[in-house]
Amino acid sequence: MSDHATMHAIARLVPEGSRVLDLGCGDGALLDLLQRERGCSGYGIELADENVLACVRRGVDVIQLNLDEGLAMFADNSFDVVLQIDTLQHLRNAEVMLRETARVGRSGVVAFPNFAHWPNRLAVLRGRMPVTRRLPYQWYDTPNIRVGTFKDFEVLAHRNRLRVLDAFGLQDGREVRWLPNARAGTAVFHFERD
Repeated sequence: MSDHATMHAIARLVPEGSRVLDLGCGDGALLDLLQRERGCSGYGIELADENVLACVRRGVDVIQLNLDEGLAMFADNSFDVVLQIDTLQHLRNAEVMLRETARVGRSGVVAFPNFAHWPNRLAVLRGRMPVTRRLPYQWYDTPNIRVGTFKDFEVLAHRNRLRVLDAFGLQDGREVRWLPNARAGTAVFHFERD
């Protein structure tokens, strides 16, 4: 997720000066923004070689790690905020990583493509898997292992005893707070352990 407005909407959830862990940090753009504009510090976790190199070029501290192997290298409450931006849907065991996020961070921020967004619903009604800006792949070549909805994450958070501090959708860089499950292509949750 590299859209400027979207990154700023997520950055607003991170308190200034926070120690941040960005899981699946991609090219490091969000962590770079947090360091420059919000005085944050921390690390990105990334698997792809080209993204690790992009992080290094940006001056973002990055650890090359497969998230499916967990976060055992980090102690409880090592970070103020742990980010999972467009990461959860790629993981084999998303629930375990969600619990790990809550363990190593005092709070977490998760964002993922919202499968219940109305254009996706319309595509399924027409008998096809959706292909949109947020879900740009055909069903047979998508890197997403799973799809989820705004409402699905609410249930998962409750089941894992996470207290949602803020939740909203994002559509075209704008926050959507009224009916985000239907009106937003991205679901965003800020949470902490109960």
